[in-house]
Amino acid sequence: MSLKFEKETIRHATETVPGGLANIPRDGPLPGTSGKHPIAEKIGTAITGGKKNAGTRGYLMAYINALEKNPLRTKMLTAGTLAGLQELLASWLAKDRNKHGNYFTARVPKMAAYGALISAPLGHFLIWCLQKTFKGRTSLRAKILQILVSNLIVAPIQNVVYLVAMALIAGARTFHQVRATVRVSFMKVMKVSWITSPLCLAFAQQFLPEAAWVPFFNVVAFIIGTYINTMTKKKRLAALRKKHFGDGRSGSVAGGRPESDYPPVGPNPPY
Repeated sequence: MSLKFEKETIRHATETVPGGLANIPRDGPLPGTSGKHPIAEKIGTAITGGKKNAGTRGYLMAYINALEKNPLRTKMLTAGTLAGLQELLASWLAKDRNKHGNYFTARVPKMAAYGALISAPLGHFLIWCLQKTFKGRTSLRAKILQILVSNLIVAPIQNVVYLVAMALIAGARTFHQVRATVRVSFMKVMKVSWITSPLCLAFAQQFLPEAAWVPFFNVVAFIIGTYINTMTKKKRLAALRKKHFGDGRSGSVAGGRPESDYPPVGPNPPY
């Protein structure tokens, strides 16, 4: 949803600590660690690539290498996985089950397909165009102009496509239904993009190496998207309870929704 402003040219870095594994005593600290907290360091090493990758950047570096070798494929797999997981997590947080009482609804694979087949390729192409336009321009004026273009041209395109896809996934079947969704939600989504994108970009420019930008923006987008999705589901559940039970304190079917309100495509807003 928010603009993933990323560097297409990723530095191929596999930094290791001086000396490597060969020069570390068997009973000494793991490469890349101080030895002051051995238990925490062993756990950290285990979840970031194991001893064979000690002293390197582990899984993060493996992901960055994959971005360098196969950028589009890696982004498609990442976006698809995160979009599906985001929908599943938001349903669980909001207690939003389908009529069978499951959190894994028909919307989860559809969101994963949107992330992999639409969102990732579109973002890849738009950012490539943006970076090609500003290639070699490193002045402060060029950086500011690049941020403006990304927020006034690239982000609106991405968000319109996102809203259209969400409307279709939610059950919209006519042009008027899709247009109504875009008109109602567009400025709300744009405000989120205009707030988060410059802040995240400024943070990345100040504190993160370029190689860590892509994972950072993926994590930020996942967190924000999960929060918005969760709040949307909670509001919709509350509205349905009020519609059917007045004050929302009466009993209901799985997840707090009356079964009669389930639209044809999973637990999505009825059109």
